[in-house]
Amino acid sequence: MAFYYEEPSRTFSEYLLIPGYSSVECVPAKVSLETPLVKFEKGKEPELSMNIPMVSAIMQSVSDDRLAIALAQEGGLSFIYGSQPIESQAEMIEKVKRYRAGFVVSDSNVSAEMTLQDVLRLTEQTGHSTIAVTEDGSPNGKLLGIVTNKDYRVSRMTPDTRVKDFMTKLDDLVYAQEETTLKEANDIIWDHKINCLPLVNKNQELVYLVFRKDYDTHKKNEYELIDSSKRYMVGAGINTRDYEERVPALLKAGADILCIDSSEGFSEWQKLTIDYIRRNYGDRVKVGAGNVVDAEGFRFLAEAGADFVKVGGGGAICITREQKGIGRGQATALIEVAKARDAYYEETGIYVPICSDGGIVHDYHITLALAMGADFIMLGRYFARFDESPTKRVNINGSYMKEYWGEGSARARNWQRYDMGGDKKLSFEEGVDSFVPYAGSLKDNVNLTLSKVRSTMCNCGAINIPELQQKAKITLVSSTSIVEGGAHDVMLRDKR
Repeated sequence: MAFYYEEPSRTFSEYLLIPGYSSVECVPAKVSLETPLVKFEKGKEPELSMNIPMVSAIMQSVSDDRLAIALAQEGGLSFIYGSQPIESQAEMIEKVKRYRAGFVVSDSNVSAEMTLQDVLRLTEQTGHSTIAVTEDGSPNGKLLGIVTNKDYRVSRMTPDTRVKDFMTKLDDLVYAQEETTLKEANDIIWDHKINCLPLVNKNQELVYLVFRKDYDTHKKNEYELIDSSKRYMVGAGINTRDYEERVPALLKAGADILCIDSSEGFSEWQKLTIDYIRRNYGDRVKVGAGNVVDAEGFRFLAEAGADFVKVGGGGAICITREQKGIGRGQATALIEVAKARDAYYEETGIYVPICSDGGIVHDYHITLALAMGADFIMLGRYFARFDESPTKRVNINGSYMKEYWGEGSARARNWQRYDMGGDKKLSFEEGVDSFVPYAGSLKDNVNLTLSKVRSTMCNCGAINIPELQQKAKITLVSSTSIVEGGAHDVMLRDKR
């Protein structure tokens, strides 16, 4: 006979934190969000940690090299998506590892023969007002000039006007050689009162752009996540099919940690993948596994040798529950797995971090997930909204949106993630193709979100994550209580 759970499966929105005693020392500025990324023995420090408890989802529409750099600058980690050729995934890893802070590879480029209409389309798509003009229209082509919004007036020019007729030509530009240091580049920018400094190589090919507006962000960020060689850290997603070819290539490219990307982690396929890594690389290569939703699944992956375990019952674009009738409420899954993790630690002396993947709708859900036992949170929809995500920004009915699609959608066709050992194809969709509201830069949004997390932790009397998990008091809320928690019985003023 089937086993029946007595308690319903619950989400984060059904819980609230109860305020605790806060001392005068418990202020947001003193809160540490440092958290372990990989397992460690009692009394020892983990080999890898993060400075903030946020990682980006292993998705085409979320985690590429650009977002990985931006998140590492804030102290978190991206897992570059694996549903792409091995060579292109490895190339993204290499871009993160060789990135020079403050030096931007131009992602807005045109050729001199293109038109004003092309410039306007590119500006609309990327949100960037500075566009490099290269001989072949590529990011590293021979530099011919620059186009900014000061070079054209739409009302006085026709859309078919050639770029070469209104661009600022190279002879009129201030530029420098690629060996220029960041300090030297900033001095040139300030001395010549310019907004952008192109750096070229000896063949006059564009290498980087340095922007005046980025001056403050070029300063060292105390939370940035770097390796022993002062390079940004980055993870990579792998699957349970081509790992014998993919893993060596990703490690050669410089990946700091791997994560098996699957909707079902409680399977022999995951154990075989971990076995391959341990057999060939021992414990020096770190790999996370998942997703699981109960204690039994956690125990299986912990004993298989996973460095962290991902807990996931469904995200914003996931329709597995609708399609297959299988899954679990994220809060319920996390609570059970956290108890299993603590029991495993008491039994073995090995602490295996858990990552809560999915179910985050509001910022306070992050704090709840941490209080319930998560060591860090994996976010997809959250990061998809930002400038740095790899998707297009589009205007829909007067509002800017970003494209966002699931790995189980027809668009991604990531059959490896849902593979059960059958034909190498996606038999049916387990994700959707959608849009999310555009929210601006990653830095601004992450800082705002974490300011809320730190503030709530202080309300609970905690100045670090382990203390939050020890001191937190959590209550279920009724539907009426949820209504009471927001603005009600008033007429709100329009935001201006």
